[in-house]
Amino acid sequence: MPGLFLEQFEVGQVIRHSVTRTVTESDNVLFSVMTMNTQQLHIDFDYAAKTEWGKPLVNSIFTLGLMIGISVNDTTHGTTVGNLGMTETVFPHPVFHGDTLHVETEVIGVRGSKSKPDRGIVEFEHRAFNQDDVLVARCRRSAMILRQSA
Repeated sequence: MPGLFLEQFEVGQVIRHSVTRTVTESDNVLFSVMTMNTQQLHIDFDYAAKTEWGKPLVNSIFTLGLMIGISVNDTTHGTTVGNLGMTETVFPHPVFHGDTLHVETEVIGVRGSKSKPDRGIVEFEHRAFNQDDVLVARCRRSAMILRQSA
C-alpha cells in the first residue's frame, strides 16, 4: 500500500496499523551489537537475570525503530521526503523477548511548507503496545511529505 500525500492527512486521524511483530532474542542481540550498545541489560543474560527484570530488556532504540517502521506502509511509504525530527520519546514499560507489538499513529499536525510548494510537514504521534495492550513506546515525529498535486 502506498503512503499518503499531504492532502490525505487530517489532524485527529488515527491509523491502527495491521502489521504486528514479535520481538525475538536475535533481534535484540543483533541490533545491540551492530549499534555498539554493550549495555549488559540487553546482551548479558546472566547479568540481566540478577536485575529487577530477571531477564534481558529489548534495546529501546530497536523498539523506537520498529514502532516507526511498522507505520511506514500506511503513512509515508513513497511520499516522504525525509524525517525532520522526533520528540517526546518515552518508553513507559519494558519490551522483552517474545513480546508482540502493535502500533497506532495519530496525526497531530499538518501544514504546507512555506518555502517549497510541492510538500508539507506532518506531525505524527506513534504509540506501540505489547500483546497485553500495555503502552511500551510513544514518540512524536515530524516528516516532510509530498503533495499529491505537485
